[in-house]
Formats: sequence, structure tokens, C-alpha cells
Amino acid sequence: MTYSEETLDHLAQGDFLKANETLELALTRDEDDMLYSLAEELYSLGFSEMAAKAYETLVKRYPNEDSLKTALAEIQIGEGNDDQALAILSQITPKSNAYLEALLVSADLYQTQGAFDVSEQKLLTAYQLAPDEPVIEFALAELYFNIKEYRKAAQFYRSLLKQGVLEFSRVNLVARLGLSYAGYGKFETALGYLEQIPEEQLDNDTLFQLAFTQRELGDLEAATANFEKLRKRTPDYVTVYPYLADLYEQAGQFGQALITAQEGLAVDEFNEALYQKASQLAAKLGKNKEATDYLKEALALDPSNLTLVLELSNQLLATQQDQENIALLKDYLAKDEVDPQIYWNLGRSYANLDDYEQALTNYETADRYLDDNAEFLRDAAFFFRNAGRRVEASAAAKAYLMQVPTDYEVEDLLDELQY
Repeated sequence: MTYSEETLDHLAQGDFLKANETLELALTRDEDDMLYSLAEELYSLGFSEMAAKAYETLVKRYPNEDSLKTALAEIQIGEGNDDQALAILSQITPKSNAYLEALLVSADLYQTQGAFDVSEQKLLTAYQLAPDEPVIEFALAELYFNIKEYRKAAQFYRSLLKQGVLEFSRVNLVARLGLSYAGYGKFETALGYLEQIPEEQLDNDTLFQLAFTQRELGDLEAATANFEKLRKRTPDYVTVYPYLADLYEQAGQFGQALITAQEGLAVDEFNEALYQKASQLAAKLGKNKEATDYLKEALALDPSNLTLVLELSNQLLATQQDQENIALLKDYLAKDEVDPQIYWNLGRSYANLDDYEQALTNYETADRYLDDNAEFLRDAAFFFRNAGRRVEASAAAKAYLMQVPTDYEVEDLLDELQY
């Protein structure tokens, strides 16, 4: 038995101390072919440090054998030694037979570092050298897919499929092409590919995209069925819940929609979008306290979200909780938040409480920003009339009627103001 064989035998028995001892002997006493086989076997078994020692020994013996360097660089990348890997790869010149392989390894390294532009250039260089090499096309397709350049990704996935390559590195290329088409809005084409995938081969992301694509194309029944299938298969796939709740809402099943949002919150209690959706659904069901509580939960997660602030303010106005609304909005004015809706909502609450001095101040401020907002102008016309500000009321009514000339109630108000 060679020392290389002994090393593997010790590893199989879990005797790592002996394995390291025999590895040192193998590095100096075994034939090079045996040492090369040992390096490959160690790497495939996950013993990267031991494999690296074997490859380093071989590189010293064969400094011009660049394939050994690329193998060593791959190990260094796996160990997080990026600088060492780059130093090794930089020794491989375009004249080398291993240059193509080195380009692929360095492209992978730059991707892990987030340097996607550099990775792309490495792969494109490799593609120019070997345009018919499937592994390069696949690498480019995956790069573009991962950085959401779906149109470019589709080009390479399509090319591979035309060559009869349906799967690469356990990646279903039919699914990838369908996902890529969906990624840049070609939903009808995407659906044609996604529907070809057998159900047992549909992973969670692909099933989600299938349902999303059906939703985009208006097949709400099929979309609902597939979103439900995904929810039952993987309950913690939290992305499904807002879409499924929305579909139930569109179908008028508000109770089921709210239950779906609640189930999503049970999975992810920090999902402010789900709190927002749950609030909207609770309000539609007349569950005003729940609607308010959900928005407060969402705001606790993201206090700077003005959309949530205004939704909560509108809910408080709708349920005549004017003091609480004023307290909420004054706090945001103190933070120098200047969304004009805040002033309008403050004005409405002050008016409800008959504090016309404060109401006027806020309506006048809102008017400077919302003078083209028909809903505001209508409300402001009646408010200014009630506050005894006929000039402002008339101006608001006229501006409103320019946008909505058939509102006879506001026409009557304008007639009243002219006398």
C-alpha cells in the first residue's frame, strides 16, 4: 500500500492524526501520478487543506503545469484565501493551455467578491476564446441571472437549450429560461416554459414564479391554486402570503384574505407589508380596532415610513379618533416631515374638534401644496365656507370644478358663495 492509499484509509477510519502523518510521507515518497490522484480524492472528500498541500508539492515539481495552479486556486477560493488565489491565477498567461480554465476560476472568485463587472469581463473573454463551450455559456447565463440582467441570461439559456442541454450542474435550464423571460416582463413566453416543468421538479422559487406569471396574465384561479400549493408545501416561504392575500381580496374573499395575511405574520412577525395588508383587510371587514393595531405594529418596525403614518392617520380619522390622530401627526411635524397630507389630516381633526384656529393654519399650509388635488380642494371648499373664509372657499371650489365639472353639490356651494 502506498502512503497515499494509507492516508485515505486513515481518513476513512477517522484517524486524522495518522492521516496527516502518512500525507507528509506521501508528499516526498509517492510517485507523482499517485500524489495527483490523492490530491483530487482529498479535494472531492472535502479535505481541502490536505489537498492544497498535495497540489502545492506538485506545483513546485511542475511549475509550468498550469492546470495544477487552477486546481490549487480553486481550493484557496473555497478556503477564503482570495488574495492567494489571485496570486496563483495571475501566473497563468493567455498562452497557457489552462488559461481558459483560469478565466473561469477567476470569474467565480470575482463573483463571490461582488465584483460582477470584472467577473463578466473574464467570462466574456473566455466566451470569445471558446464560443461553443457549454460551461462558459452556462457561467454567463448564471451570472446574468443572479444580477437580474434577465434578457442577457435568456440569450445564453436559450442557446444551451438549442444544443439539447436541458440541465447543467443540476440546474433545470427550462425553468431558468422561463424565469428569465418573466424577469423582464415576457410573461406569455415565460409561461410556455414554466408550464413544461413536471410538478415534482418545480422548486419553490420556480413554483412562485409560475403563480406570479399566471397572476400577471390574469389567470387568477390558476395563480391562487399555485400560490396555495406553495404555501402548503413550504409554510415559511413568506413571500407568498401578500400575493395570496391580494388574490383572495380581488375575489372578494376578504375574510380568507385576512386569514392569509395573519398566517403570514405568524411566519414572519417583522413583515411590515403584511401588517399593512392585514390592516387594509381588517378595515374592509369593519374591524377598525384590528386595522389600527396592525398599522401600529408596522410603524413600530419602521417609524419613518410616511405611507404607514398616513394610512394610520386616515384610519384614525375614519374612526373619529381625532385626539390620537393629532398626537400622531404632531410628532412627525416635530421631526420636520413635510408631506402635505399631514397638514390636511391635522386640519380635518382640528375641525372635527371645533378648533378652527388650528384647523385653518393646517388647511392653509396644505393648500400651498395640494392646490391641484381634487379630493383636497373639495374638502377645503366646504371647510373654508364653514370657517367663514368665503374667498378661500370660492377659490377652492372653482379649482375643483375645473377638474370635476359635474359635481353639482360643489356648483351649488359656489353659487351660495357668490351671494
